[in-house]
Amino acid sequence: MLKEKKYFLFDIDGTLAVDDVLFDGSRELIAHIASIGGRSFYITNNSTKSRKDYMEKFKRWGIQTDEDQFITASYAACRYLKEQYHGRKLFVMGTPSFVEEVKSCGFEVTEQAEKDVACVVVGFDRTLCYDKVEAACELLFRPEVDYIGTNPDYRCPTSFGFVPDCGGICEMLNVTVDRTPRYAGKPDKGIVTMCMEQVGAKPEEVLVVGDRLYTDIACGIRAGVETALVFTGEAKEKDLAQTEFRPDHVYRDIRQLYEDFRGQGE
Repeated sequence: MLKEKKYFLFDIDGTLAVDDVLFDGSRELIAHIASIGGRSFYITNNSTKSRKDYMEKFKRWGIQTDEDQFITASYAACRYLKEQYHGRKLFVMGTPSFVEEVKSCGFEVTEQAEKDVACVVVGFDRTLCYDKVEAACELLFRPEVDYIGTNPDYRCPTSFGFVPDCGGICEMLNVTVDRTPRYAGKPDKGIVTMCMEQVGAKPEEVLVVGDRLYTDIACGIRAGVETALVFTGEAKEKDLAQTEFRPDHVYRDIRQLYEDFRGQGE
């Protein structure tokens, strides 16, 4: 039940905000969760920003956060890379922020098709150019080179609609090289597990909130926690009739979720 929830794991783009605009009700819901002794986490698949970048963004919205509240797809990817490719060279297709995050984990990073590259790592790259695409393809035609994507989202919400996300960029590569990546972000349940371990949360205390069925809702289902879908991003009401990833709760927007949650606690 919703009134049992203490730990809310929010997607950001399309759920709490779009671009630099915070949705109505987001600030109030986050404040209410804190007031009842709960904690908000932000489990975004957007790999264009580091956790510190997101802290600054939330500060501009007047919301104070800690770095460990952000479990991003780039952070999840870096954890996986440290486990699997320590001391090896990586080709990274991503924003300067993502590249720096990977470098900070001790990796040598290149944007060239060099002979000793162990893995191609693809993120949501707002600095994408054809030279990067060509180099990635050259590397991916080498069977010994591995292939990692930060997240499978095909598109990212914007104020005017959508732009290609990491999954969309990878799809372009996939149809060219006949390979698919291992994705580190949602719907991998590890994103939820990392949050729960921080606070010792029980599954019944956790709610995953998002706007995508195949990443946000699927992630919560795989982790064994309840989920809530909002219709302010990618998913539309008609999609519920044909999805295998059915949310436990459905809301028009975050404002409606806030009012329902607050009402159940009174």
